[in-house]
Amino acid sequence: MADTNEAGNTGGAGAIGGDMASGMRNFSDQMKGAGDAMKASGQKMAEGGSTIGLKMLDQAESNTREAFAAMRAAAGAKDISDVMRIQSEFMRDQGNRSMAQAREIGELIMQFGRDAVGSARGQG
Repeated sequence: MADTNEAGNTGGAGAIGGDMASGMRNFSDQMKGAGDAMKASGQKMAEGGSTIGLKMLDQAESNTREAFAAMRAAAGAKDISDVMRIQSEFMRDQGNRSMAQAREIGELIMQFGRDAVGSARGQG
């Protein structure tokens, strides 16, 4: 026979209270999961920022090395046309380097964005 309360209803407040407690635990678990995902996403973004910063330093070092090499070559030039050729080659090469470096940084940013979003969704 089913339990009845004074009003003659089965289940009663105990059943409702149990459902509410279960719902609150479920909500609490979901919130904890969301917090963990946000923390992981933040960690991915911090790692990405550090990696991008280091990559930019590497690129600046490379650009500086190339600039000094061009200046040494220009200092050893035989005449002004040789200096102009060296400068022209340096400018062309630097333009190509700049485009490649910008593409590389852009790809890193996109990858870190995908990783951070994946972590926030619990995929990482």
